[in-house]
Order: sequence, then C-alpha cells, then structure tokens
Amino acid sequence: MPTTPQAYDGRIHPGSPEPLPPEPTDRPGPGSLSWDVAATHPEERRFLQGPRKRTEEFLRACRIFGEFVKGFRALHFVGPCVTVFGSARFKEDHAYYAMARDMGQRIAGLGLTVMTGGGPGVMEAANRGAREAGGRSLGCNIQLPMEQHPNRYLDKWVEFRYFFVRKVMLVKYSYAFVVMPGGFGTLDEVFETATLVQTGKIHHFPIIMMGVDFWLPMFDFFRDRMLANGTISPGDVNLLTLTDSPEEAIERIKSGIAENYGTIARRPRRSWLLGER
Repeated sequence: MPTTPQAYDGRIHPGSPEPLPPEPTDRPGPGSLSWDVAATHPEERRFLQGPRKRTEEFLRACRIFGEFVKGFRALHFVGPCVTVFGSARFKEDHAYYAMARDMGQRIAGLGLTVMTGGGPGVMEAANRGAREAGGRSLGCNIQLPMEQHPNRYLDKWVEFRYFFVRKVMLVKYSYAFVVMPGGFGTLDEVFETATLVQTGKIHHFPIIMMGVDFWLPMFDFFRDRMLANGTISPGDVNLLTLTDSPEEAIERIKSGIAENYGTIARRPRRSWLLGER
C-alpha cells in the first residue's frame, strides 16, 4: 500500500552520511587513472555507420548493457543529486567559475549530492564547492579524443564510452538541474532534459539557467521565434528558470523537491550478497 509522504523540512536526509575520502593533494598524472583517454575507439564510429553483421550488433548491445549496469552499480548509493551542467573552458578566475563554486556549496548545504561531468571549468567549480561545504561530489565522464583528467574535487567518478548512457546517469539520479554557461555539450544536455520534462518522461524537476546575460538571447529566441511560430507551447518556456541569483536558484530547487518529495527514492541499503560495500 502507498505510504503518506513525510513532511518536507528543506533538507534531504538520505541516511547516515558516509565519510568523505581525504582531499587529493595533487592532480593525477597521465596513466594514473582509466580516465586518461588518448583516442576514440574505432568501434564508437562503427556504431553509427548503419547496419553491421548481426554478431557484431549483438556484441555491441551487450557492451551497452554492460555500461548501463556499471553505471547503475556505481551510482546506486549516491543519494539524491543535483546535476550541474556547464563549460569545461572557464578558468578559476572567471565569474562563472565563482558562481558554480558558490552553487556547489549551497547545494551541498541542502544535503544533496553534487553531480557533474567531472572535468575542469564549471564542473570542477561545482564539485569544489560541494567538497568545501562537506558534501558529496560526483563525476560522470565521457571518453573523448582529447585526454582529460578528473578534477581533484571528486569523491567518486564513473567513465562512460557512450554519450547516451552517460546522459541517462546524469538524469536518473538527479532531482534538479543547474545549467551554467556552456557550449554544444551543455545545450545538448539541457535540451534533452527539458524535453523529458516537457513530454512527462520525468517529473517537473527544476531546470535553472544561471547567467542571464549569456542565456537571455536564447530565451528571446524561444519567445520571438519558437513560441511565435507555434513550435512550443506558452508553458514550455516556463520549464526553465533564468536567474543570476544563487538564493533564487536554491529556493527553486527546494520548492521543486518539496513538490516532488514523495517521488524521491531514499538511499537503498547495501547487499553483501552483491558485494556492495
């Protein structure tokens, strides 16, 4: 029988917190982690080059299934998350880096886990803020042709070969999404998330666009082109919250979680039969 949701008190209590590992003293060097990627595997290109032999397609499907299982196993106990999207190109002295770092601290202050793509720039800033606030900090990496190291503020990271598997993980465990300025990858992530909310595939969790000057022309395009031509509905623009205020962003996260509190899964117990520690 369904249970009555508990009253929401403004924080998430996923259970007894796990101790954070000691903060690394230096960035890992090449070859020290499996995250070091020198080149894209040719199999990835073959994946989208039309039909292949049936045996090859079956084996590829098994690899994709295995990657999903790896992600589920690695992230099963991370607790309710907020995913922070944004560019890897902003340096530590940039205003958007400072904004993301502040948001990471505030998200951790709600008892939520901060999840990012695990790289530099905005991702590093959000992970850094979470760690500085004593919260949990996660990264989901995608293998790319250029070499990329995990940032030094991660408590846990998972590496993926396929973009679509990674995006499932970034959405599956998150109950709000903070979008900092970014490029094509950021746009891909935010529009897929917005489409999932628009079509009812996920609950109406908050999608918060931070950086008014950066994102305002896109919102003007929504209204002046897409809405004016009937390609989106009037309410679709409101799926995204545009702000420069960390306080407004946090209040939107809190209200969104309060609205969906009964849908948030509690952190499951570990099974010794499955080797979970």
